[in-house]
Amino acid sequence: QVQVVESGGGSVQAGGSLTLSCTASGSISRIYVMAWYRQAPGEEREMVAVMHSGSKTNYSRSAEGRFTISRGSADNTVFLQMNNLKPEDTAVYYCLSSAALTNTPNGPSDYWGQGTQVTVSS
Repeated sequence: QVQVVESGGGSVQAGGSLTLSCTASGSISRIYVMAWYRQAPGEEREMVAVMHSGSKTNYSRSAEGRFTISRGSADNTVFLQMNNLKPEDTAVYYCLSSAALTNTPNGPSDYWGQGTQVTVSS
């Protein structure tokens, strides 16, 4: 299967920056999408940024201009650089990997990490 591990969360003051990291590992034959989502208390999980296999990116309206998703040296690692953080960015941030497995004819499935907490104080 696939394991997805995030790191880099923490507590910062408003206006500060954080960089989250995510690595997917396991029996992966191809990664189609790596993405960041977040979920604040009492809220639904929402997309923050997406990196497609062709390096096309998409951002939520709240992330556009402040956050940057980038790929590491391999397709299985992505980063989320978050600048000018606001209290409303406080949430658990989850990494998603949409990946196909080796030795199977099936298409991609979604695999989630355990999440990393980001807290922004005013």
